[in-house]
Amino acid sequence: MSDRLDISEPLVRALVADQFPQWADLPVRKVAPGGWDNQTFRLGETMSVRLPSAEAYAAQVTKEQPILAVLAPQLSLPIPTVLARGKASSLYPFAFGIHGWITGEPAMTAPIADMNGFADRLSGFIKTLHQADTNGGPAAGQHNFHRGGDLGIYGAETVAAIAELGDEIDGKAATAIWNEAISSRWERPPLWVHGDLAPGNLLVADGQLAAVIDFGTAAIGDPACDLALAWSFLDGEARARFRAALPLDAATWQRARGWVLWKTLITTVEMRRSGSPTLDEQRRILAVILSEPL
Repeated sequence: MSDRLDISEPLVRALVADQFPQWADLPVRKVAPGGWDNQTFRLGETMSVRLPSAEAYAAQVTKEQPILAVLAPQLSLPIPTVLARGKASSLYPFAFGIHGWITGEPAMTAPIADMNGFADRLSGFIKTLHQADTNGGPAAGQHNFHRGGDLGIYGAETVAAIAELGDEIDGKAATAIWNEAISSRWERPPLWVHGDLAPGNLLVADGQLAAVIDFGTAAIGDPACDLALAWSFLDGEARARFRAALPLDAATWQRARGWVLWKTLITTVEMRRSGSPTLDEQRRILAVILSEPL
């Protein structure tokens, strides 16, 4: 995204000193990887600063913080605690959040002692998320890129990506999966969805899943979007345990496969155009999606 801001440690230090002088003497360190929609910086030893990287993500701060406060006591794993909210100023154009620091390493790089145990803890978290009170929760929509909403809104992108990747994927199989995914809707009361249960937002400590972060795309709606890790991260027995632990019907899992297909297709197209060195991982996920219906 061309309008992403260059957010540096000196800028964050200046923001904190300007709006939260009580923390002005604390060191500021950029977290790596720091995120895409939002950039994260460690403030001292016990806090983090989370700043939207572009206008498209700016509304997430004011939406996310009340959601965190509501959901935290209802979930099986820790999530960020809200400490303060910064305001837009001449230094930085958007609101930003200050949260408690959670120790852990993203699942995409952390050593995981037992993938079955990881899958069990993840499914347990999702079950408590689905049991959480949805009263007052925001419905899925443009504000969260339709996570939990109608998957069909991404139909044109998906069809175009299948066509562009026609030289390296089974286009007929991908089209069939997509058509099956958009053939059903969630007909039950809306449930809470995280919206981006990706390895980068799952923290691992001592070899096991320890916390979930980044609720900027949370909403209430169709839970299918939160199941993508069944194809993109889990495999074998861990994948089977994950599905068996969640009481969702076959149509929901079909929509979940559609969500991960759409995201992986458009990411693969973008990476192939740019010559990204991580393209092989996207191709691996696509192969799993196309060959394993779950």
